[in-house]
Amino acid sequence: MTTHKREADNQSYHEDIVHIGQVMTRMRLLVGRRLIGRLAVQNVAPGLELSHLDVLDAVRRAETAGEVTVGAIAEILRIDPSRASRIVAEMVTRGVLRRKASQADARRIVVVITALGRKLVAEIKAQKLAVVQRVVQDWPAADVEAFATFFDRFISGYEQTFLPRKD
Repeated sequence: MTTHKREADNQSYHEDIVHIGQVMTRMRLLVGRRLIGRLAVQNVAPGLELSHLDVLDAVRRAETAGEVTVGAIAEILRIDPSRASRIVAEMVTRGVLRRKASQADARRIVVVITALGRKLVAEIKAQKLAVVQRVVQDWPAADVEAFATFFDRFISGYEQTFLPRKD
């Protein structure tokens, strides 16, 4: 490879990295507006706040590993346990979550998603899939497949860079 070709390739690579960073900023602004979550709340549970969706998602993710406590929710969301407790209490009042005694230790209280909460989770998923479908509707199937692979690889690398490893 000639020196000139390598410099041109390096310049193009650098421009692509800059472009990815710019696109990430645009995506962050869109995601930050929480458009999908707002649609789901409006359609299924008017009156819920977006922080409630965060807690609902934390419970959904944590329940795959077993029983979910308020402490686990606080840890997942990186918020104070008292704040997590207040949000859970609001969601219990609204019928999205409920508290129950632990099956492993009856002295401990765990949090579970109610039927309304599951409906809200399903609505969020449906809204998300509808948005993605709309965005890629004119793409050839091969492009959708390639993007899914590359986007997953990118996000996995991003997670490995910023999230603590669980050994």
